[in-house]
Amino acid sequence: MNKREDRIERWYFGGLAAMGAACCTHPLDLLKVHLQTQQTGKITISQTVIKIFKSDGFFGFYNGLSASLLRQLTYSTTRFGIYGTLKKQFPEDQVLPFYQKAALAGLSGAFGGFVGTPGDLVNVRMQNDIKLPPAERRNYKHALDGVFRIIREEGFTKIFNGATMATTRAIVMTIGQLSFYDQLKQMIIEYGYGKDNEYTHFFSSFCAASIATMVCLKCFFDRYIFLFSF
Repeated sequence: MNKREDRIERWYFGGLAAMGAACCTHPLDLLKVHLQTQQTGKITISQTVIKIFKSDGFFGFYNGLSASLLRQLTYSTTRFGIYGTLKKQFPEDQVLPFYQKAALAGLSGAFGGFVGTPGDLVNVRMQNDIKLPPAERRNYKHALDGVFRIIREEGFTKIFNGATMATTRAIVMTIGQLSFYDQLKQMIIEYGYGKDNEYTHFFSSFCAASIATMVCLKCFFDRYIFLFSF
């Protein structure tokens, strides 16, 4: 396989892996949306689980899954693809310092965050629909239906509502995920703590994802994105 084919394959598997992960974590993401968009009182996560199950059954936990997949298809594929392409512009034997990795990741995240805004907007709306009275629900059939209805009913620019915060979050998230992943993997191999194998990759991915999640939650980006989604 030549280098160009290898690059295209990474784009494909990056987006596919993100979509696969979304299928597994969507119920947790839905619970997060419900907890963060509470208007009055404090409902615990167990009460939220029971409420969703009673009103919509098991499949209620997968409300908005198509929008989540659309978001990952656009957002994650774009940022992974751009980051990988930018790194390939440097000689293979050149070790990039962390600040350069962070800069490349931030730029990739900015593009990915903007491109993924429509999917993010529809995702939040579909997940939150179950909380609304039946007469006030938007009842999008699927993600594309949501996108086209927003354009038709609210105008084209509405699908990019919250793009500033979504892009900012994507910048921080991508720096936390990709640049920290590369840096951690490099340090583990350089200092002899591990070899370039799946165990090192898994550990580096786990640590980088944890860092990215903590930084994004600390900055309350999700809360602001939800406010711009309605």
